[in-house]
Formats: sequence, structure tokens, C-alpha cells
Amino acid sequence: QVRLTELGGDSVQAGGSLRLSCVASESIAKGYCMGWFRQPLGKEREGVILQFDGGEITYLADSVKGRFTLSQDNAQNTLTLHMNGLKPEDSAMYYCAASKPYTPFGCVENWRNFGSWGPGTQVTVST
Repeated sequence: QVRLTELGGDSVQAGGSLRLSCVASESIAKGYCMGWFRQPLGKEREGVILQFDGGEITYLADSVKGRFTLSQDNAQNTLTLHMNGLKPEDSAMYYCAASKPYTPFGCVENWRNFGSWGPGTQVTVST
């Protein structure tokens, strides 16, 4: 399974921006469902944004629409989460995840479908 490492977590003020990078141990150019989940302290893990096969966004949480986007650098095996307009409710441990579904329909926000996870990186947004 692909190994994932997240970078970029930090503490920021509300309204600020952050970029979280997920570095993979192998090429993620094709065949992967990849994206980000987050888990606020004391709450369930939730999907944030997912992308299939390096291009098609298959899931975007309502709470981050218009604020969070993804980019992928296949030369660096890196998936980056761009977070703008951060709110205190965005505070959480953020996890990069990957799976290899057969079709885009398998690239959904059920975290149990994902077999590869990074260790997580903390994002804290203060008022």
C-alpha cells in the first residue's frame, strides 16, 4: 500500500489560509482515490474533499465549499489541500487518505473504504 505523509499543519487566525501537503511513497497519477479527512477533537472523522484518478472531484463537504481546493503534482507525488477563509470550526486533525476503487463511484467519503492513511497534521484556527 502507498505510504502517506502530511505536512503543513499550523495554528492560524480566522480568515487565514493554509496549505497541507500529502507526500506519497509512489506515483499517484492514475487509479487512486485520494483526498483529505479531518477529525475535530472528540468528534467523528469526516470527509473534506476527494479526488479520483488525479482529476475528478468526487466529494466536497458543504462546510468547505468555496474555500478549500485540491491540487496534485505528479512529478512530486504530492496532493495539496489549499484552505482559505479558515474558520474556528475547521480546527481538527487532518488526514490524507488513499484507496484504489475500480470506478469513481467508489471514491466516496466513507473513511472505512480507505486503506492508506497518513499520521495526520493538526490545524488550529483561533478567533
